[in-house]
Amino acid sequence: MAAISDYLEDKLIRYIFRGEAFTPATTQGVALFTAAPSDSGGGTEVVTSGGTLYAREAVVTSPTGSTEWSAPASTTGLTDNVNTLEYPTAGADWGTITSVGIFDSTTVGAGNLYFFGNLTTNKIVNSGDTFKFNVGDLNVVLA
Repeated sequence: MAAISDYLEDKLIRYIFRGEAFTPATTQGVALFTAAPSDSGGGTEVVTSGGTLYAREAVVTSPTGSTEWSAPASTTGLTDNVNTLEYPTAGADWGTITSVGIFDSTTVGAGNLYFFGNLTTNKIVNSGDTFKFNVGDLNVVLA
């Protein structure tokens, strides 16, 4: 995952070049999509109605560091998840998961998109199925 939203681009530019404060969320929500978002947002996040039991996975961060993301690699710009991110068992069909996004909110359909990207392999999630990112599978690269 390497794409940055327009929202985060604006915040970074303002922080670096204008000295305007930017405080990232202390808990991020990792969202699953059946249609990819773009720089301006959008996309189709898994729907929660009808007993799907979908919820964004919460990843706790803090201004002093996170134990849920690896330390960024200085030569590659890579950080990845150090804990398994496992979503609830689907209570209904979620559809084909194609993309993932990281938000400043754990509430489905809310918050500002930070990063997004397509999965290497799409996954169909039907009722009774599970979805997870094993340790090191969710990569964020700034290059």
